[in-house]
Amino acid sequence: MSNPGQHMAAEIAEQPAVLGGLVARRGDIADVAAAISRRPPRFALLAARGSSDHAALYAKYLIEVLLGLPAGLVSPSTVTLYGARPDLRDVLLVSVSQSGGSPDLLEFTQTARKQGALTVAVTNTPASPLGGAAELAVDIGAGTETAVAATKTYSATLLALYLLIDAVRGGDGSAAAEIEPLARQALEADVHRAVDRYRFVDRIITTGRGYSYATALESALKLAETSYLAARAYSGADLLHGPVAAVDEETAVLAITGAGRGGAALRDVLAAVAERGADVLALGSSADAVPAAVRIPVPSVAEELAPVLEVLPVQRIALGLALARGFDPDRPRGLNKVTRTR
Repeated sequence: MSNPGQHMAAEIAEQPAVLGGLVARRGDIADVAAAISRRPPRFALLAARGSSDHAALYAKYLIEVLLGLPAGLVSPSTVTLYGARPDLRDVLLVSVSQSGGSPDLLEFTQTARKQGALTVAVTNTPASPLGGAAELAVDIGAGTETAVAATKTYSATLLALYLLIDAVRGGDGSAAAEIEPLARQALEADVHRAVDRYRFVDRIITTGRGYSYATALESALKLAETSYLAARAYSGADLLHGPVAAVDEETAVLAITGAGRGGAALRDVLAAVAERGADVLALGSSADAVPAAVRIPVPSVAEELAPVLEVLPVQRIALGLALARGFDPDRPRGLNKVTRTR
């Protein structure tokens, strides 16, 4: 019988090597980018579910900021349940799925291709139905993931999307050249104080701005699915538009705060929740510069790459909290590795 959390722990530890391997295979991703550049899109759509949906949101920011193109997250049910057939000529559709086995994403991708979209599958299983349905495919190359909670496939998906979009804009991926040692450094962060402090918390808010909003969403999911916490993610901007009223001394706030524009925009948010007595855990490259009960610094990197590193200590916190609360994060209640929806 396996020890609780051993699969999740092992896959968290694999991430620096997985990320380094992706950088080494950047040429394959650049070939996909070149094919996209030969058919310049009017705008981009992204299709995903679960953790992959958070990666897709990250890609939305990349596309809008780095490429200057409008981008949006699709609602697959408009096609799968309602039979919509939108005109997708000169549109780029990026379907993101770690398993490549979600029926609704498969159907949406097939339909989008028929409707004129240039379709790209970003998946850990290139031989999957999704990989076969799309015109182009990016293999994130994370290897088999045994744990139910996605860790290495999530960070690898982020990096693959960054390398793809950076290549489309003509970049050489140099900003990610040192991602492997930086990831090792991020995984060495001391999370024990955070685990000890928050092991008895019942509800937690996660928040971030810009690129790091994706990290806030993924953090809430990881804490909910491994520790069964009532975790809710908000953009820092949205948190001040009403939800802050529910923040008090009994509220824990995980704030993803980096050194870029997103982190700077979060400062007023953190001041507001601190005034209401919230217990703030600050995590990111500027964690030491904000008011917080616990701070977990993350190595500094270009802001658009920060989510690849920010999520790594979060995964260790989720693992530690699950074990401290008596749960096995490798066997979360009612969850399977592949969720099939239509």
